[in-house]
Amino acid sequence: MMWLWLVLGLVAGQRLWELWLADRNTRRLVAEGAVEVGAGHYPLFILLHASWLAAIAIVTPWTLVPNLWWLGLYAVLQLGRLWVIATLGRFWTTRIITLEGAPLVRRGPYRFVRHPNYVVASLEIAVLPLAFGQVWIALVWSLANALLVGWRIRIEDHALSQRRG
Repeated sequence: MMWLWLVLGLVAGQRLWELWLADRNTRRLVAEGAVEVGAGHYPLFILLHASWLAAIAIVTPWTLVPNLWWLGLYAVLQLGRLWVIATLGRFWTTRIITLEGAPLVRRGPYRFVRHPNYVVASLEIAVLPLAFGQVWIALVWSLANALLVGWRIRIEDHALSQRRG
């Protein structure tokens, strides 16, 4: 069985569905008067995630059987991702969109972690390559992700602080 293509196809399909959902939610929020903050770094996240999947696809032998423990952990992380999406509902986007007067979400995973979506995504970036024995991809892309997420959290926290009033 070609595990590599099956897994990467599922991940790519999930990411494309998330981009569709995020775009739909973004358009709805903007129609309600929301504004995007920090749009300049957004293409870097698209590049990061696309190149992460491409790197795994390029360097991993297609006949390799993944480590099922790491793959199982990746699957569990998807439950965390769905929890975040379900908790934020119509406010979930892949961009920093803020709607004045909208309450900050403090339920679901947000009761425990300030930025659970970034925690899940950061773990995914490390775990999936490890399922295919690609330690260097896990390290390089995790470092790049940490730099981008650090930048993004500063922007997002500033935007959200304007709503804490």
